[in-house]
Amino acid sequence: MANSELLTVAEALAIVLSRVAPLDEERVPLLDALGRVLAAPVVAADSLPPFANSSMDGYAVRADDIVSAGPQSAVLLRVVADIAAGRPSDVALTPGTAARIMTGAPLPDGADAVVPVEDTDEPWRGADRPLPERVAIRRAVGHGDYVRYPGEDIRAGQTVLTAGHVIRPQEIGVLASLGVERVTVVRRPRVGVLATGDELIDVGAPLMPGKIRNSNGYAQAAQVRALGGEALALGVAGDREDDVRARLDAGVAAGVDLLVSSAGVSVGAYDVVKAVLDQAGGVVFWRVRMRPGKPLAFGAYRGVPFLGLPGNPVSAMVSFERFARPAILKMAGRRELERPNVEAIVLEDLHSDGRESYLRAVVSRDERGYVATTTGSQGSHIMTSLVQANALLIVPEGVTAVAAGTTLRALMIDWPSDVF
Repeated sequence: MANSELLTVAEALAIVLSRVAPLDEERVPLLDALGRVLAAPVVAADSLPPFANSSMDGYAVRADDIVSAGPQSAVLLRVVADIAAGRPSDVALTPGTAARIMTGAPLPDGADAVVPVEDTDEPWRGADRPLPERVAIRRAVGHGDYVRYPGEDIRAGQTVLTAGHVIRPQEIGVLASLGVERVTVVRRPRVGVLATGDELIDVGAPLMPGKIRNSNGYAQAAQVRALGGEALALGVAGDREDDVRARLDAGVAAGVDLLVSSAGVSVGAYDVVKAVLDQAGGVVFWRVRMRPGKPLAFGAYRGVPFLGLPGNPVSAMVSFERFARPAILKMAGRRELERPNVEAIVLEDLHSDGRESYLRAVVSRDERGYVATTTGSQGSHIMTSLVQANALLIVPEGVTAVAAGTTLRALMIDWPSDVF
């Protein structure tokens, strides 16, 4: 076991990340790839656009026919076709002719430009308007104007997306345009979530003396889901080694990629999780110099990476944020594991105990730039202060006092659109 009393947050995180790796790949339906990481490059089988088409409602023309066109010198062209989107025409333009064309409709042979309808004498009123015999063109256009050419966006044979790319809605749109029905992505991490403690009851149970509801099990499961992982609820284990072991065994049997528990990793007489971990595979490290969240166990249980979080709800969520979140993202194939962060001016005096501290705060912006205020009590049981926060303000290790006006790094757990 590492000398855990000396581990910094950075050292502990490096150990965690060194012991997890991206998972294997799977092929999923297109929409199921949203938020996932590509495990293989996507090569276009078709060009996009697949054919030359109009980018405007107007008239397909030969640009050489209308070089003299202007507001006071309209050029009259004979209209020989009406081309709607999805309905190719076999008409070819010859000198002095034009074809009415809709946006997205294929350009007819012989045409090399499109004149927008507003630059003609036709006051367009919809597709049911009779086709004029002639149209007056009131503006000259150049070769290729208002034409989308084949392969202008993507060429057949081109690598469109590389492995490691995160699939967003815009990537879904591109893949759909290319006819990709199934996508090869990194498998979603399966995370077994266990809460421990004789005092815990389920959320629907009535409160009784000495009992509290199992908020950690739900909070950590939600944190897993928010990252795109699959959370497997392992329930609540009492403060008995056999109960903890049985529930962890169930997670291993279900094929989880990571085990996350809360409570039971401190030095109390009933903190049995660390003992179970010691017996089953060993603790790589135990404590970390951070606040909140000093008691933090990491190791392996029957070959599965295991992260034992503190029991206090804020400590558990902050510890998950700093250690479980990047581990899960790495398993999912992500390359960017850190939250966005900004330098923020602190608007109040702050105090710490010298450990690297994560203070719940609200970051906003004014004429000075980003500014931060804490959200009241920083007690590790005060969950509402985390609800009110959009950031974790980081007080560096060794610092016990921060004066108002000091700039600190703020880890953005939310990125509010009204601020950034």
